[in-house]
Amino acid sequence: MKKFLTVLFCLSLVLALSACNTIEGIGKDVKKAGEKVEEAAN
Repeated sequence: MKKFLTVLFCLSLVLALSACNTIEGIGKDVKKAGEKVEEAAN
């Protein structure tokens, strides 16, 4: 089960990174996620 979860996590990470395409895209995604968390906290 642990091995399956590790593989699933790695595949998810690869898909997420390929969707961003660039470091700049990753930064924008992280920024948007942070803004959503901030809005939810307010």
